Amino acid sequence: MKLYACWGTFKASPRPGGHPCGNAAHALLEAGHEPEIVRSYGLGVLPDSPFNQSAGRRRAQELTGSTMVPVLELDDGTAIGGSQEIVAWAKAHPAGTGVGTGTGTGPAPPAGTGTA
Repeated sequence: MKLYACWGTFKASPRPGGHPCGNAAHALLEAGHEPEIVRSYGLGVLPDSPFNQSAGRRRAQELTGSTMVPVLELDDGTAIGGSQEIVAWAKAHPAGTGVGTGTGTGPAPPAGTGTA
């Protein structure tokens, strides 16, 4: 599993509610997952060209249609976009359930809000 995230995977954040990429990363870790963090530099409020063209942001766009991160890519190719959606997925699919390793048994929640 890969988590496409910007630089903000830290736990503490001055941003109310925490940083979306950090919230997603820590929810996965707390659920026992060990995602590969793919740094996807850029800034969502800036135009995609020329600012959001890192390999990670391009892959996020391939998966979800948007360069916004965080995006979780499961081993079976399923993509989950948005911090809140990734947090919800992590809570519903703790490590050891076979989901996220290419042996998942159901679709992931749809992409939504909570992105950076």
